[in-house]
Amino acid sequence: MGIRTGLGELRGDGRGWTLLAIAVGWVFILGGRFLVPAVLPQVKAAFDASDFEVGVAITVIWAAYALMQSPGGLLIDRFGERRLLAGSLLLTAASILVLGTAPVFLAFLVGSCVFGLASGLYGPARGTALSRTFPENDGTAIGITLAAGAVGSAALPFLAGALVGTYSWRLIVGGLLPPLALAGLLVWLTVPETANGAAQVSPGRLVRDVTNAIRNRGIVIATAGVTLIMFAYQGLTAFLVTYLVAIKEFDQTTAAAVLSLFFIGGAISQIVSGTLSDRFGDRPVLVGVAALNVPLLVALPFLEGVIPIAALSLLLGTRNGVMPVSNAYTIAVLPDRVTGATWGVLRTGFFLLGAAGSTVVGAMADADLFDESFFVLAALTAAAALIYAFLPDRATSRGG
Repeated sequence: MGIRTGLGELRGDGRGWTLLAIAVGWVFILGGRFLVPAVLPQVKAAFDASDFEVGVAITVIWAAYALMQSPGGLLIDRFGERRLLAGSLLLTAASILVLGTAPVFLAFLVGSCVFGLASGLYGPARGTALSRTFPENDGTAIGITLAAGAVGSAALPFLAGALVGTYSWRLIVGGLLPPLALAGLLVWLTVPETANGAAQVSPGRLVRDVTNAIRNRGIVIATAGVTLIMFAYQGLTAFLVTYLVAIKEFDQTTAAAVLSLFFIGGAISQIVSGTLSDRFGDRPVLVGVAALNVPLLVALPFLEGVIPIAALSLLLGTRNGVMPVSNAYTIAVLPDRVTGATWGVLRTGFFLLGAAGSTVVGAMADADLFDESFFVLAALTAAAALIYAFLPDRATSRGG
């Protein structure tokens, strides 16, 4: 099945509108989370904060996002995806007011937490809604949606970097509110209601079923690999702009453009990886993408000049191709009766652990070990590639 054929099979019975609405929402949910790192130099100046402190702020966003995954998964099984997706978008729009009007750094941390919690409701429902709507092409559908988010992650930080010299970072952050609200309305109008009998399961039975699902060998391997990938991803994306400004002496607009290239590469990789996994299987794609990124991370401190680093950033974006494949694999092998609950628990685990990546890189930067931090991220990515080599196929995992 080629890419064009895979895309064509996603239309029909209103499914194209469902895919469009979920993808548009993800553009602003994910793009908004990467807009904040693009204005970190201004945030640091406004609050007289250190690299470590602003690294903690980014960790707070992602940690709060992670903590909401388990409740979000349980709420899917209780209320369905449409309510969760639309509610997340509207609550995230409201949280922008808290984040953008923070008078002191502590309030900015609170705003970061609220933003992470509100946006955290979106991820679990996004994955299960797409998996249920496109059971035969889940890798392609999830890849397209994550690619849309990558485009948002490229465009919004780039615009922020271009505008921050003219407009306040607070106004730039506040500009997310209208599109988030409109995306919430679009989701409500186009995503169908879903019903799930899992809400009737007793709490004790639910805990046992979720625990048994998590112990599945395929789930353990997939989750361990994606946790390492997420840790490196958080550390890289949170501080790439700051690193290029402070160490490579780029101006901020150029540095933000280089970060945008990372997400453009990610968008391409997510579509291609999702489609390839539907055709050739999950394991070879996951191993290949992770292995490719090891030498790229090692090379970053040694390169000089805008063009070589811009090209490297585009290639580094290929690491984003791990997510649609890993997400589709995990959702597909989970038991139907506890898909939402288990998926939420897993997402809490790997996002919470991965969120520490920005704090670790920030601490190493303060210790004058900015270059060395990328070697650490490369080692973790290499470990993920090795772990993925042992991933069983979907049929084996379902049987296990």
